[in-house]
Amino acid sequence: MEPHSGTGPSATLDRQLIAVKPITVPTTGRGIDLQVKVTAPTDGTNLPVIVFSHGNAWSMDGYEPLADRWAAAGFVVVQPTHLDSRRHRIGFDDPRFATIWRVRIADLHAVLDSLGDILDHLSGLNARVDRDRVAVVGHSWGAQTAGALLGARVLDAEGNPGEDFSHPAVKAGALIAATGTGDTLTPFALEYLPFARPDFSTMTAPTLVIAGGKDQSAMSTRGPDWFTDAYHLSPAPKRLLTIAEAGHLFGGISGEAVADTTDEDPARVVLVADAISAHLHDVLGAGASKWQNLRDRLSHSTGAVSTESK
Repeated sequence: MEPHSGTGPSATLDRQLIAVKPITVPTTGRGIDLQVKVTAPTDGTNLPVIVFSHGNAWSMDGYEPLADRWAAAGFVVVQPTHLDSRRHRIGFDDPRFATIWRVRIADLHAVLDSLGDILDHLSGLNARVDRDRVAVVGHSWGAQTAGALLGARVLDAEGNPGEDFSHPAVKAGALIAATGTGDTLTPFALEYLPFARPDFSTMTAPTLVIAGGKDQSAMSTRGPDWFTDAYHLSPAPKRLLTIAEAGHLFGGISGEAVADTTDEDPARVVLVADAISAHLHDVLGAGASKWQNLRDRLSHSTGAVSTESK
């Protein structure tokens, strides 16, 4: 455990942070320990919580540019490592892969159910957290995972919605590059990712959806608008942030100089992080003006970034 102040654009340098890992979370039937990382500011009280679900193959050690910036903005960030992390070497052809989407959701439930014990690993942090202000955020596959806790469901092959995975502790969320409806899945997705059939009609929690205008998925025959379904097909209250030049990693949200970032842009990473913190501060009751201030700044972006709300 050691304090750090972040590097580069990933965090402001005027607030000291602390990060602790690994913390093992109790689970049953998982086969591999569920481990998490916690990042938090060293000061402040009544801190809201973000539980973050990573994209396919990543881990609790990724997405530091987001986690550090959120912590600098006054959030406690908890990042689990899901079974699909490349460190576990569970590929598409592994028989366990077909059920990982369910284990991912169970991971977030386990984190939320054990949140107090997790926070106790950082001296004094539990007393500084507001347990009534908890949000979930996810990127890509993690967005589908987080969406389930916000009320979205998974449709079966006949179009029937599956079980309700929402969690009572979750008050709001944000979805980055959330997969759209499953009627345009590619043959690859149909074979390996048949669970990528979301039903957003029951996703009632206040949610910010972030989509990239150049995010062309190999999972869908549709264009980048596929990633806006979570906004258009869910009930209010919702917000949509579209970044015209963004690809799937939005300038490098998974880490600085990551090889699979096709649109490296540190300023874009900052925008994604700040938009999510502004949205969550607003809907969780910790800063109603932050979202409006962000929108005011974006109004000068000449179409490169746009927002909608309902």
